Amino acid sequence: MDTRFVLPQSQIPTAWYNALPDLPEPMQPPLHPGTKEPVGPDDLAPLFPMALIEQEMTGAPTVDIPGPVLDIYRLWRPTPLVRARALAGGDVAIVPDNEHVASANADDTLCLQPR
Repeated sequence: MDTRFVLPQSQIPTAWYNALPDLPEPMQPPLHPGTKEPVGPDDLAPLFPMALIEQEMTGAPTVDIPGPVLDIYRLWRPTPLVRARALAGGDVAIVPDNEHVASANADDTLCLQPR
């Protein structure tokens, strides 16, 4: 039973999966530290490029991976996908993003993949 996946270049995903639309109820929006009101795109614009803000705030089930990022993925995928069989269940496979081969300051994350 395979648990480690190193994708060939032809199978690199072209979209990220957005788990937010599949949550049983919407998450509470982040609050502005000064006003305590929900943060909107205009609040984030001084900190992030608009394309990133759109990705973070979308309700779409998938987000296209930008071309420059795909180009880098084609050159080098820093981590293989590892299937977390003990954590999987239901309609979603949970795949931890194993960062032991990446930089020391990388975050440990989980990737959710629809079945």
